[in-house]
Amino acid sequence: MLTDVQAKNAKKADKPYKLADSGGLFLLVSTTGNRSWRMKYRFGGKEKLLTFGAYPDVSLIKARDERERAKAALREGRDPAVEKKQAAAARTLGSSNTFEACARAWFELNKPRWSAVHAGNVIDSMEADLFPAIGAMPVKDVTEALLLDALRKVEKRGAIETAHRLRQRASGVFAYAAAGGMRTGDPAAVVKSLLKPKPKAGKQPALTDLAECRQLIADVEAERASPITKLANRLIALTAVRSAVQRHCRWSELEGLDGPEPIWRVPPGTMKLALKLKDDVTFEHIVPLSRQAVEVIEAVRPLTGHLPFLFPNDRHAHRPMSENAVRALIIQLDLRLGAYRETHPAYFLSAV
Repeated sequence: MLTDVQAKNAKKADKPYKLADSGGLFLLVSTTGNRSWRMKYRFGGKEKLLTFGAYPDVSLIKARDERERAKAALREGRDPAVEKKQAAAARTLGSSNTFEACARAWFELNKPRWSAVHAGNVIDSMEADLFPAIGAMPVKDVTEALLLDALRKVEKRGAIETAHRLRQRASGVFAYAAAGGMRTGDPAAVVKSLLKPKPKAGKQPALTDLAECRQLIADVEAERASPITKLANRLIALTAVRSAVQRHCRWSELEGLDGPEPIWRVPPGTMKLALKLKDDVTFEHIVPLSRQAVEVIEAVRPLTGHLPFLFPNDRHAHRPMSENAVRALIIQLDLRLGAYRETHPAYFLSAV
């Protein structure tokens, strides 16, 4: 058997040579004097070579420990060289792949099978609520508690449905990471039962009185908020389009704003259609624009006219506004008025 003194005193020679230990382990000495531990073994009827590292960084004792681990793998029918590569890949991926990097890779993988609107909703929701909380962390280090904490923040603002959707999307990211050897387990599956239950489907609350609708618009515009968000809310009221259509409105879709019949030509990809119809131009939707709607558009032009979207995202100017922007403004108003009702009930009784 080889001794540490022999390994330490091994000098370079004209040709590489080996100093044998036992069990297939040997020290290879190169012509430059570099020394590295190797192990010769057979697997599947073929002779193979395993490298444990350079001496003295890897000591004789550590090299023998590695040899015994390799032999244990061979006894169990596993190739130690393959396992070593897998472990190294897992370490590299685990330390360099953040949750955000994995989420974006998962998103790009699934994006082709989604509509443009849904794909935008998916990435926007993660950018708004998951990436700030856990995006910079290695995906292998994201725990159930960390994910739940991020989702609780979404619940606190009343977005219960969004919290459940985010959990589903996070689950897809963890499955993608697990398949790539970047982590094990799915924290999103564990926290599923810990989220607040989704509200039961029923009639959507709506204002049907014209005076109440006008008051809501006035109250929203009196709130301290972004003027772009306020104008987005006003355009919805004036055109009755879905919020997804409003968010994805591009300047290029507006025609004849200075003429007698201005229109908004909504592409089918933005509409709520079957995926196979979203590329069919015959399904585009024409929205006639009133004088007041054109005034809203012209009011927002100095703010966003140089960008693709009328209502861009606060964080990413070349992306559409978040799906929760206008909704959050109305929720903020409702919470404020609700608190005022509790502290000043006489005011509301007198108003009635």
